[in-house]
Amino acid sequence: MQTPSHLDYLARARSWFGPNAELEPATREIVQRAIDRRVTSTDPGKLLDQATFAEALADRVAAFGGSWTFILAFVAVLIGWVALNTGALGAHAFDPYPYIFLNLMLSMVAALQAPVIMMSQNRQAAKDRQMAGYDYAVNLKAELEIMALHEKMDAMRSEQIMRLLEQQQTQIDLLLRLAARVGEAANPPSTPEGRA
Repeated sequence: MQTPSHLDYLARARSWFGPNAELEPATREIVQRAIDRRVTSTDPGKLLDQATFAEALADRVAAFGGSWTFILAFVAVLIGWVALNTGALGAHAFDPYPYIFLNLMLSMVAALQAPVIMMSQNRQAAKDRQMAGYDYAVNLKAELEIMALHEKMDAMRSEQIMRLLEQQQTQIDLLLRLAARVGEAANPPSTPEGRA
């Protein structure tokens, strides 16, 4: 058996994935990249970081809304609001206790902040799906290459074993001829004594 100079990856992939395997378009693309010896891995960060203004704004709002800076600033604003409307302004407070206007403002902030955070999470989920697709492509191509290397190694090993068997047979043939010569030398053909 000879080592194949070029593996037909598409045919081999069908045998590796099963004889009746109908390859999906994504898998077929990865196999085609292996055939063409093209790079599968790319920097998905460059592609994923291309965001519209609204998406980038949603990401920044979500990042700020989920930070200690936001929490500390929000607590400081609440303490300032309560201090201003309870102690500093006294009877002339524009939002006296029970702080109805503050409740309205907090509800509005929450009502606006929640959808913006959800937009950012949806975008992050889409990025995660795309990253999983990149990971799948790289892993599948690596697996195809490893399987191809295994087949090449098996073919080389079989070829080497066949050569060793041929060499061994040649050596056995030489030993048999040598043994036959030694046997002839030890037992020379007898000559009749009465002649000559």
